[in-house]
Amino acid sequence: MLLPLQQLFVTRLVIRLMTIDKNTIPRIARLARLEIALERESALSEELASILSWVEQLNALDTAEVEPLASVTGHDLPLREDKVTTGNDPDAVLSNAPEKTSNFFVVPKVVE
Repeated sequence: MLLPLQQLFVTRLVIRLMTIDKNTIPRIARLARLEIALERESALSEELASILSWVEQLNALDTAEVEPLASVTGHDLPLREDKVTTGNDPDAVLSNAPEKTSNFFVVPKVVE
């Protein structure tokens, strides 16, 4: 386990390696499937660098004594008993489907 100072050094090193320049913006846009105008690239580069700087500040915090949370409210989700059902009845499941093929729902293609 890294000491806090070592962790801070590693974090800063990683963030420096993750420099956001104008060449990185088109790659991020392509991965996010966004269309970004050329005149917006330099502004976005500065904004993303600012966000990474803020994350670096958060990484400097000592969270060793903080327990992980699934919910900030502390409430648990109610559990239900498992009940055996008729299930496995594709005709009943697909009875209201607008389109079906071989016991499967037919949906529009969403990935290019």
